[in-house]
Amino acid sequence: MPNIRFLLLVAAVTTGLLAATPGQARAAELLMFESQTCEWCERWHEEIGPAYGKTRYGRAAPLRRIDIDRTVPAAYRAVRGIAYTPTFVLWHRGREIGRLVGYPGEDFFWLLLERLLDKLPAAQRDPAGRTKG
Repeated sequence: MPNIRFLLLVAAVTTGLLAATPGQARAAELLMFESQTCEWCERWHEEIGPAYGKTRYGRAAPLRRIDIDRTVPAAYRAVRGIAYTPTFVLWHRGREIGRLVGYPGEDFFWLLLERLLDKLPAAQRDPAGRTKG
């Protein structure tokens, strides 16, 4: 006979995942508005992309790539004023927290991202004041 606790846990997780829509599935996301013709986007993917998801930043705000030459997903249509690529928008519970326009290179990106993540609500932080993740 199956373990009832396990089945309840699976039901709770499945229901929560199915009910979530893009932009609501996680408390915070880093939206990367990009274009296939953007050289700086390509450079970001070479220098930062492979490591991003493995960092505490990537765990706190997983990356969601959005091609500006395609239809923007409905959950992110509230983001306005994207004129340059890449533009990174910190998205939290359906609203913009802040943005980075352009890619300043690997040395500066992490520092600027840290400052952006510092704007997340206190509930997203650990006791040391760092972004959870």
